[in-house]
Amino acid sequence: MFSSRTPGLSRLNKTQKASMAGVAAAGVAAVTFSLVPGNGGSAEAGSTSQSKPASASQVAWSSTTDGSQASAVHAIIAKQHTSAKATASDKTKSEADAKAKAAAKAKAEAKAKADAKKRAKTAASRSATRKPVYPNNLDGWIRESLAIMKKHGIPGSYNGIHRNIIRESSGNPKAINLWDINAQNGIPSKGLLQVIPPTFKAYHVKDTPNDIYNPVSNIVAACNYAADKYGSMDNVNSAY
Repeated sequence: MFSSRTPGLSRLNKTQKASMAGVAAAGVAAVTFSLVPGNGGSAEAGSTSQSKPASASQVAWSSTTDGSQASAVHAIIAKQHTSAKATASDKTKSEADAKAKAAAKAKAEAKAKADAKKRAKTAASRSATRKPVYPNNLDGWIRESLAIMKKHGIPGSYNGIHRNIIRESSGNPKAINLWDINAQNGIPSKGLLQVIPPTFKAYHVKDTPNDIYNPVSNIVAACNYAADKYGSMDNVNSAY
C-alpha cells in the first residue's frame, strides 16, 4: 500500500504545506475542467455513442489557466521564502550586534579598571618619590623632627632645637645622665634632649618609633613637652 504522507512534506512549514495543497487543488480543478465536454455534450445514460473529445481551444484554455494558478502559488511561496530568509538574517544581525556591543562594553570596562590601577600605582610611586629622605645625622634628625612637629602642630625652630641638643647631649642620641637628681631617683635622663622615661611616655608622638633613644622620637617628644610647659623649645635655655 502507498503511504498517505507525501515524501518530504513533513519537512515543510504550515504555510508551505498550505501552498502545496493549493497547487494540487488547482491542478485537479484544471484537469477536471479539461475533461468536461463543451456545449453540454455529456453522454446520456445507456447511450452507446462515445463522447466527443474536447476541442483544442478548451484544452489550451485549461492548460493556460492551470499554469497561471501554479505560477501564482509558486510566486507566493517564493515571496514567503524570501521574507523568512530576510527575518532570519535580521535576527542573526541583531544577535551579532548585541554580542559586539557586549564585547565592546566589557573591553571598555577592563580598560577603565586597568587605567585606574595604573593611575593609582603612578600616584603611589610619585608620593614615594616625593617623600624626603633625611641624612642619618644631627641635621637630618632635626629636619625630620620639624616636619613631624609641623604635621602635629608642635612649635619649635631648627636653631632652638639644635642649641638645646648641644647643651644636653652634645648630639649623642645614646647619651644618658647618671648623676643628676633624676638619676638619683632611678629615672635617668636619656637621648639627645635628655628626656626621662615617664615624660617620653606621656609626650611620645605616634608617628615616631616608641624608642627613647631614637633621635627623632626623642626630639619630637621633648619639643612636645616643652611646648606644653614653656610654649616652645625655643624658650628653653637651661635644664628643663
